[in-house]
Amino acid sequence: MASSHLLSHHLFPSPLQTSTNRFNLPNGRVLLRPCTRFRKNPSLRIAASGSGRKQVEYVYNLEDKLNKLADEVDKEAGLSRLTLFSPCKINVFLRITGKREDGYHDLASLFHVISLGDTIKFSLSPTKTKDRLSTNVPGVPLDERNLIIKALNLYRKKTGTDNFFWINLDKKVPTGAGLGGGSSNAATALWAANQFSGCIASEDDLQEWSAEIGSDIPFFFSHGAAYCTGRGEVVEDIPRALPPNLPMVLVKPKEECSTAEVYKRFRLEQTSSTDPSMLLKQITENGISQDVCINDLEPPAFEVLPSLKRLKKRIIAASRGDYQAVFMSGSGSTIVGVGAPDPPAFIYDEDDYKDVFVSDACFLTREENEWYKEPVSQAGVSFSEEDTTDESPYIS
Repeated sequence: MASSHLLSHHLFPSPLQTSTNRFNLPNGRVLLRPCTRFRKNPSLRIAASGSGRKQVEYVYNLEDKLNKLADEVDKEAGLSRLTLFSPCKINVFLRITGKREDGYHDLASLFHVISLGDTIKFSLSPTKTKDRLSTNVPGVPLDERNLIIKALNLYRKKTGTDNFFWINLDKKVPTGAGLGGGSSNAATALWAANQFSGCIASEDDLQEWSAEIGSDIPFFFSHGAAYCTGRGEVVEDIPRALPPNLPMVLVKPKEECSTAEVYKRFRLEQTSSTDPSMLLKQITENGISQDVCINDLEPPAFEVLPSLKRLKKRIIAASRGDYQAVFMSGSGSTIVGVGAPDPPAFIYDEDDYKDVFVSDACFLTREENEWYKEPVSQAGVSFSEEDTTDESPYIS
């Protein structure tokens, strides 16, 4: 009896082992989940030898079978919550090349994701009836006007899935800044919904669908750097356009530029004559310089907000060569200085600029089948009290 006990104890110890599994999810986040695994124990195969003696053969395929079963159980359990980084973008150059019959303008622009972004937490709602959105910033709509809710509605419409979510938006990207914060949130929501549904849609599907709710959203399904044409929805990936260690500073005044008002004052005959494909070639071969960072929306934006023109000029004058280029992103009102992480001293010293938004950043890309990851060194950015009440561009 004692021999039998020892044999079972050493050959077949308890097969259950509880641990915490670390999953590197396709979205770039890490999921920790308690998981029951089976220790590596052999099964026994008993065979008779020619001499009549029994031989014991150790076969380890039992562990593989049991662990595959455990993996299937985990897979069936699915995700219940997910936290994702939602980075914004800048337009390194922005050429407006024509007016379309549908009322939009054709553009040609180098879009690039940067390290400033929001954090969005998604949790499956126990009731499959309605999404619930909360945020830390007053003034952001929480209903169907918000691009996050629009994106989730779009995903359900396209896929026939019935997941609804509780969403918390921790906002760090200022609104009305020309940084595409709302578009990024929408793209992130589409990505998240797809993860909860087992990735039943491809990235190409998500990119194509997203154009139905916003022209800038498809860009975020690139790898982070893209040459965008059409309304912005035609996206051509640019591999490693700009180095990730190139610093920049973002300066956004309290005042915003209405995109509609900027385009109302836009005059096609006042735009640059530089071929945008040549700008792209120069940047990919030689890097950023002031002469290639052209934004055709600067003149009308500076008419809408003359103080923005003065801000750009002062940053250039005060930088003493610290920045390789200083330019406006999108339709404003953010001024970008590439080449140094800090603003000129007058931004901090003068009362006229006490309410500006300031953040350092760097260029950011993502890997195939992963979402964007927040750099560990990225500092948090806060809003002043005045900034939190601005009208949100999430309303389309």
